[in-house]
Amino acid sequence: MRLKAIVKQSEKLSRPFRVTKGEKFRLDDIDPEDTLGIGSEGKARAKRLLAAGTEVLSKLQDMLYAQERWAVLLIFQAMDAAGKNGTIKHVMSGVNPQGCEVASFKAPSDEELDHDFLWRCARRLPERGRIGIFNRSYYEEVLAVRVHQELLQRERLPGKVHPKELFEERYRAIRKFERYLGDNGTVVLKFFLHVSKKEQKARLLERLDNPRKFWKFSIDDVKEREYWDDYMDAYETMIRYTATKRAPWYVVPADNKWFTRAVGGAAIVNALGGLGLDYPEVDDKRQDELVEARRLFDKE
Repeated sequence: MRLKAIVKQSEKLSRPFRVTKGEKFRLDDIDPEDTLGIGSEGKARAKRLLAAGTEVLSKLQDMLYAQERWAVLLIFQAMDAAGKNGTIKHVMSGVNPQGCEVASFKAPSDEELDHDFLWRCARRLPERGRIGIFNRSYYEEVLAVRVHQELLQRERLPGKVHPKELFEERYRAIRKFERYLGDNGTVVLKFFLHVSKKEQKARLLERLDNPRKFWKFSIDDVKEREYWDDYMDAYETMIRYTATKRAPWYVVPADNKWFTRAVGGAAIVNALGGLGLDYPEVDDKRQDELVEARRLFDKE
């Protein structure tokens, strides 16, 4: 009963930020500071919901692993300092590491550039029964590469490249790829952590002020702020072209970390809770083996 109640609460919390048909989606419709009206008095409640969701997620993941029928792929995209790492850390804190793997995708290597743009991520897809987490993904090919189109020169694409047609083809390829994954039992959930430019600046300055966070700071993060509007346009277009019912985008307000983590956890719990997960039934042969095992123990 507790599991069903948490799943129901999770659906209610995450639903406002789920995008399944993106044709008319506008990024401006999502306020990075939004907390669904939950003020400081509700912050503790949201944290309790995250804790309860983490507990339920642990149980669901255990059944996912045992059943070995579905795989789950979680994709996180965001501007720098939006909180991807923290969200992954807090939401997945109760999950058995044996059934979960995180892959971070940075600038592609020469080997990766010698393959199609989906190749390096396809190699890291989760097996059935496991949860795969992509910290950035093939979506960088319609985000960073779209903003900095000079990067296309490194990809050594055949023929003359027409960027408009190229990116439209990549959107189509992504939709087909994610549909293929769904047809083969992989549940795809995608998260864009929507942080404001003002909040990003505050977090980057915090890294400069805190010696323990110096290692996180990169001058490139500051330089990329010059292209903020271009990135927002790229994110909005990406969501419009690739949000589908089977592979939805969750555009999660990210200015309040506690709320971001609560919504992210809720979306994952709701998705797994809808899979009808359970522990595998034991057939007659297996039952006989269990009876025999008990008999052998009794003989000792």
